Amino acid sequence: MARMPTGKKRVCIVGAGPGGLANAMLMAKAGADVTVFERAERVGGRCAAIEANGFRFDTGPTFFLYPRVLEEIFQAVGRDLWRDVPMTRLDPQYRLEFGLGGRIDATGDLERMRMEISRIAPQDADSFVRFMNENRNKLERFRPILESPFNSLLDLLRPSVLKAAPWVRPWRSVADDLRKHFSDPRLVTAFSFQSKYLGMSPFQCPSLFTILAFLEYEYGVFHPTGGCAAVSERMADIARDLGVDIRLNEPIEKLHFQGRKAVGLRTCNGDRTFDSLVINADFAQAMKTLVPDQLRGKWKNKKLDRSKYSCSTFMLYLGIEGLYDQLPHHTIYIAKDYERNLDEIDRLKILSEDPSIYVQNACVTDSSLAPRGMSTLYVLAPVTHQSPNVDWKSQASMFRQRVLRQMEKLGLYDVEPRIRFEKMITPDDWQNTYQVFRGATFNLAHNLGQMLHARPKNHFTDLQQVYLVGGGTHPGSGLPVIYESARISARMMCEALRLEFPEAIVESKEWTSTSTVQRRAA
Repeated sequence: MARMPTGKKRVCIVGAGPGGLANAMLMAKAGADVTVFERAERVGGRCAAIEANGFRFDTGPTFFLYPRVLEEIFQAVGRDLWRDVPMTRLDPQYRLEFGLGGRIDATGDLERMRMEISRIAPQDADSFVRFMNENRNKLERFRPILESPFNSLLDLLRPSVLKAAPWVRPWRSVADDLRKHFSDPRLVTAFSFQSKYLGMSPFQCPSLFTILAFLEYEYGVFHPTGGCAAVSERMADIARDLGVDIRLNEPIEKLHFQGRKAVGLRTCNGDRTFDSLVINADFAQAMKTLVPDQLRGKWKNKKLDRSKYSCSTFMLYLGIEGLYDQLPHHTIYIAKDYERNLDEIDRLKILSEDPSIYVQNACVTDSSLAPRGMSTLYVLAPVTHQSPNVDWKSQASMFRQRVLRQMEKLGLYDVEPRIRFEKMITPDDWQNTYQVFRGATFNLAHNLGQMLHARPKNHFTDLQQVYLVGGGTHPGSGLPVIYESARISARMMCEALRLEFPEAIVESKEWTSTSTVQRRAA
């Protein structure tokens, strides 16, 4: 049953993912009457927890990077991220095992990282500092762009954009840009695999995104106690404290329109009107299921169908007897022919014989994730999104065995007999269970034709009173920029609803690992 009107501006949010929760916090603090509708039984979306038999896993993101944005959102609503969400900065932040041979234990300690590089490619050791300095300047110039909406082509002429353009080098890929610094192909991979956070190949991803690796080394890789899902759960608690009504197991059945103006919604519990609607669901899936094609201007079904989407992921969540003490918190195996592996994912859309894999062994840091004497392994292999070339019904079991064999290259020879719990997710599951269009877990690809003004806009121009948050809008995928999308949208909503946007009160404009993280960790 709908609540009685309060006289406040009413905001409805579709989806309790990280972006929806961040937006809910800000809009509630601004004085709006906020209701969040979530189809699942728990908050977090792709950043929710999977819990069974005493084991706890993150469904999706496990790397918590660049806390600055979320720290400021917490400050804006009167909270302290570091007190509300205990975190451990990892060192090493991850291990890279190269199919070509060699290993790097990546660390934010610049001198130790230089020594790690020297062990496998001494000729490239001095290039690391140059890489860091260049990307520090690149981020400084591009940050105002990531924190601002892009509403039209004219926004590309803003002074901040023109100032940043020489550093972005849109004609280069991430891999091309890194070849300026590093002669060893393993190091090009070490500082470019992060483009997979966007679901893209570094050989296609725009060179701007070398900043992803820089962010890891400059600001750290963190593990929130309880996993990244614990961050979403704490955000939901804070949102409720601010008066937000979060309704779980209540999917949106229908949106109501007056022309192109969204005015209400229907769930199993009835109808609700609103002054603003926020869509935090997967963008393409939400458009196709909730908005009639004839009401959409630019983003019609034909455009959605021909748009480029990210890769998907094949997932194994394994509850393990015992603990692998020798394995770091994060380990990434890079296929021997990495470029071929990526081509098989992105162009050929087939399953690789030598897939790259990522393994999280979180219990070496956080024993709360498993029963006593046991541990969790989170295993991910990037794969093509849904394609006629792959039949997951018949090929999932085979690919599972292939992934387990790849784990042996990390020294994990006895995994299968130690499994006490197992859950598998394929691209079909991402589509059918998690409502992710084509199973593309990182949303629309981040090519130049689908960035900035060409991405679905935060104030969604196809419809009135509708705003977007999440990986399918500007600035893009990845937790820090998803939080930023929520802040951009909330600021625009406050302007439209004549509410005062809650600004963060920070000690200084620059958030740095040395001044903030190390001091608070101590």
